[in-house]
Amino acid sequence: MTSSPVPGLIVFDCDGVLVDSELLAAGVLARELSAIGFPMTAEGCIERFSGVAMPEVLRRIEDDRGRPLPTDFAETVRARDADAFRAELQPLPGARGMLAALTLPRCVASSGRLAKMRLTLAITGLLEFFEPHLFSAEMVARGKPAPDLFLHAAAEMHSPPADCLVIEDSLAGVRAGVAAGMRVFGFVGGSHCPPDHGRRLRDAGAERVFDRLAALPELLNGSV
Repeated sequence: MTSSPVPGLIVFDCDGVLVDSELLAAGVLARELSAIGFPMTAEGCIERFSGVAMPEVLRRIEDDRGRPLPTDFAETVRARDADAFRAELQPLPGARGMLAALTLPRCVASSGRLAKMRLTLAITGLLEFFEPHLFSAEMVARGKPAPDLFLHAAAEMHSPPADCLVIEDSLAGVRAGVAAGMRVFGFVGGSHCPPDHGRRLRDAGAERVFDRLAALPELLNGSV
């Protein structure tokens, strides 16, 4: 079997791919929603909102709730997130070694705000591998699952979409990468990923699925 060509650019998602933040953030959101009388579990938040930018998350909640959220809700959630990240956030196992071994150009394209990306990557010691190549849904009209963010990142990095490989853990992210005309690998090594998550990522268009970041350099060389 012929191996796929080595990509010209690796586009990493951040939450759930580089930093193990999804359960922490989902727990914060669930607690804050429950506190205003809209009970939701962390698992429910992950199922509904993983990979989706905050403005769209808030819109969906307001649609379900049938009335606006408190005006300070988003800022309260962001502040609680930051507290949780500073106290508990860890990189995904193998992230630092993988990035140190990776010789290809790379960037991050996340639904999170730039401030959040810089915070989580700094806390986990990974910021040095990416800055200044950080791209946020704040920069485009439509977040994932639309292709806008990945196309923006590719343009800024001077890489044709067909030469890019996206590393994603969410259905929204995989769909965005496919819509952008990029190859996509699905990552299922985060603590938030249920047992059937790999199948769901494949069904969404992921070319292959893996659960160890340390394996990525060999996957890119076609030897795994």
